Amino acid sequence: PQRDRARVEGMPYLLRVELPDVPGSLGRVATAIGMAGGDIEAIEIVHKADGVTAVDDVFLEMAPGAMPDSIVSACNALDGVRVIWISRYTGGGNLFLDLEAVEELTEEPDAALDRLVDRLPVVFRADWAARVSRTEGVVHATSAAPRDLAWRPIVRAELIETDDDTNIHAGARLNKSEIVVIGRRGGPEFLDSELARLAHLVSLAMSIARAAIKAAASS
Repeated sequence: PQRDRARVEGMPYLLRVELPDVPGSLGRVATAIGMAGGDIEAIEIVHKADGVTAVDDVFLEMAPGAMPDSIVSACNALDGVRVIWISRYTGGGNLFLDLEAVEELTEEPDAALDRLVDRLPVVFRADWAARVSRTEGVVHATSAAPRDLAWRPIVRAELIETDDDTNIHAGARLNKSEIVVIGRRGGPEFLDSELARLAHLVSLAMSIARAAIKAAASS
């Protein structure tokens, strides 16, 4: 995993950790994090594999003088536990991000597709998101999104190959002419469960947008 070695005070971090999917595993990880100087704000289960292992995202703040490397070492010292990634994270932690996103879309159905793009970086702890048209290119994006993203045929939700090993992209199909793309710089990779969530949210956004168009046409 990539590690930030700078000493920090009160800096929020995102830790992605793989652990055995058995009772007590998460408690052991939480205890190790606390002993190493981490203050846990929230924990989200992002993936489970056949009841054997789980992948959790842990949102935490470092105690003054503590280092991210201490968290990594403490977790990796536990049997069956592996830190996949740790990095600074300023988006804040929330266990109900998907539900909040859907609620926001329904509050503004006429702009559901753009609001989806605005919300995706927070929901998936990504750096940016964009809506890309087959004919017009990027039609709506968050501030950090590349402006030269190209449309590509995507069936549902999938990883998108990039020209380097630093940027990790995933995309989902909105309709026949538009896709949504989200990106992380440096990782972690998008898990299958995250791709499934992305497909679900995109499908909901399209349903909300279509309903708004139908309601407007009938009024």
